[in-house]
Amino acid sequence: MERRRIIETKHEYFSPYNRYGTVSSDLKWLPLSKDEKLEHEVFIVQFEPESSSSLHKHKGYEEFYVIDGELIDDDGKVFKKGDYIKFEKGTKHSSYSKTGCTLLVILYAGTNELTG
Repeated sequence: MERRRIIETKHEYFSPYNRYGTVSSDLKWLPLSKDEKLEHEVFIVQFEPESSSSLHKHKGYEEFYVIDGELIDDDGKVFKKGDYIKFEKGTKHSSYSKTGCTLLVILYAGTNELTG
């Protein structure tokens, strides 16, 4: 099929996470798809052990699926392999991984805003 694209993620290069204009060296990502109007974006992000995301506020909804590992949100909630998490528009949070983890992320309404 000409309209199908298969991305073999295990063979792809994950680059340093740089969505907010600065590089987070402990996070790596692989952009998968994004529409031209930035209404939604899909990517895989890998947290190295002992790494965290910056405190940010969601302009739109964020959903992610934990492919492997564990992620701990700043309120102490632990997300484990197989969990699917939905954050509503306006949610503020940061996340941390003690052992490392891989997430499939879906963002709506473009890039989040850093808040801290």
